Amino acid sequence: MKKRLLAVLLAGTMVMSMAACGGKDSGKEEKTASEDVVNVAVLLKPESNEYWASMKAGIEEWAADQDDLTVDIYCAESEDNIQGQLEQMENIISKDYDAICAAPLSASNLVEGVLKACDAGIPVVNVDEVMDTDAIREGGGNIVGTYTTDNVAVGAQGAEFICSKIESGEVAIIEGTAGNVNSNARTQGARDTFDAADGIEVVASQPGDWDRLTSIDVATNIMQSNPNLKAFYCCNDTMALGAYEAVVNAGKQEQVMVVGTDAIANAKESVKNGELAATVGQDNVQIGISCVEMAVKAVKDGWKADVDQEPSMNYIDCFLVTPDNVDDYL
Repeated sequence: MKKRLLAVLLAGTMVMSMAACGGKDSGKEEKTASEDVVNVAVLLKPESNEYWASMKAGIEEWAADQDDLTVDIYCAESEDNIQGQLEQMENIISKDYDAICAAPLSASNLVEGVLKACDAGIPVVNVDEVMDTDAIREGGGNIVGTYTTDNVAVGAQGAEFICSKIESGEVAIIEGTAGNVNSNARTQGARDTFDAADGIEVVASQPGDWDRLTSIDVATNIMQSNPNLKAFYCCNDTMALGAYEAVVNAGKQEQVMVVGTDAIANAKESVKNGELAATVGQDNVQIGISCVEMAVKAVKDGWKADVDQEPSMNYIDCFLVTPDNVDDYL
């Protein structure tokens, strides 16, 4: 009976302590005194991006059923608030969490934060966007590991779909933020696939900064410079929706196809409506859950940062959403 009562109380405490993502830090309201409960902070990218919003919701839903866990979720204010996200992590470290799961805005912006977490004895798990683990280890720290998608494979899958539909012609890539690890990997996968295909020419590859409005401008300029363009591959769905809007504005829906990445809800609806041609999906919720599970295990195993230990790299499979199977994903 005591165990059942404790479980109920812990579940209630966890629900109260769940932090909503937003413009400002949201942290733990209280922490259970039980040594059996692991308290994890999750630091994600901006909730304004549906990919991260749905990951947050999925982690929360799953965590609500875990009796040995409390989770607080924080989000960066914007994609370019590099210093602000580091300050968020430093604030999280000061709150005495048992472990931290973090999705950095860039490969390097949370390196200092990870080193401070290591000094405090707090295990860090890397969520999705791959950190510069060489720099972390050179600084005397380490991470437990990473869960992500093979982003080269993501870009390749999107490009393969385009190649199968147009067979030959001019294509363009709309990248994420310049220098971003995931953007670079998706771009590489797409470009390598296009370059290997007979009759396909990449006429432009430009950053869209993960932003819909920026992507509208980029896509518009690319089409004006390349009137025979047949397709865009976009490194996320937010930019793909912007590129499609630019295609509509140019009256080229019958000429230019748009393929996105992430399989967010709006993109899947767009595929169903015959707008986006496809989107390459990532199981973002499973990525987030797997990271929290890794963090809990690290705490229970007494993980300590060891610069000689190679952090584990784990990939969650991607999938292609097309008009033929979109109903399976709605």
